[in-house]
Amino acid sequence: MTDRLRTTGPTAGDTVRHPALRSALRLRLTATYVILLAVTACWLATRSHAERVRFMRHNSSNVHHMEVGKWWTMFTSGLVVDGVPAWVGIAGVAAVLGLAEWRWGPARAGAVFVFGHLGATLLTEGAMWVMLTVRIPGALSRARDVGISYGLVATAACLLALGHRSLRRYALPALAVALAAAWALDQQLADAGHLVALGLGVLASRTPWLRACAAQPWGGEPGSGSGAAPDREPARSGAHSG
Repeated sequence: MTDRLRTTGPTAGDTVRHPALRSALRLRLTATYVILLAVTACWLATRSHAERVRFMRHNSSNVHHMEVGKWWTMFTSGLVVDGVPAWVGIAGVAAVLGLAEWRWGPARAGAVFVFGHLGATLLTEGAMWVMLTVRIPGALSRARDVGISYGLVATAACLLALGHRSLRRYALPALAVALAAAWALDQQLADAGHLVALGLGVLASRTPWLRACAAQPWGGEPGSGSGAAPDREPARSGAHSG
């Protein structure tokens, strides 16, 4: 009877998952997105140049598509790696979004990425619409605007803003300078969108929803109660906290 009762309880293999399986489950959002990007990239690689150009054009989130009601292009544009080799963009997503998901959980990481992607798209295309309305030279209603970079930049900026003091002091300004230099040299729509996405990422880092989670120690499960607030040194008499 004792043996039967013992066998009905959870075993060590049931309660402790394989580390690789635990990592895959913890990074399920990143894994899913990386698979979607890889499938799209592989499919585009089998198409002719004309078909690839047509696909990019139909999935660009530009002013023309917004005016005719093709709002879904704001989402499908994020399934394409553009401007860099596909493997570079996919590796960037795996690293940045994966780190954010490991640190904050899938809901927060996905929210920051989507906030950066949609927010930068709407703001840049809104500015382009204003330029078209007042007839400023150089404004294009059918500009090519696809890719993962807005969400990627916003997530990276949010990670840096919530990171160690040295990251906030040196890495975040360095990223801002690099993006500003790229915009000054090329002056393309995407370059302006990258600067907007950086600002949106920093803005997202100021929300209590992310700051509470970022205060947890590395390696802890996202959203756990322990570490919901940063550790503070004991207050000393006569000391004033800044």
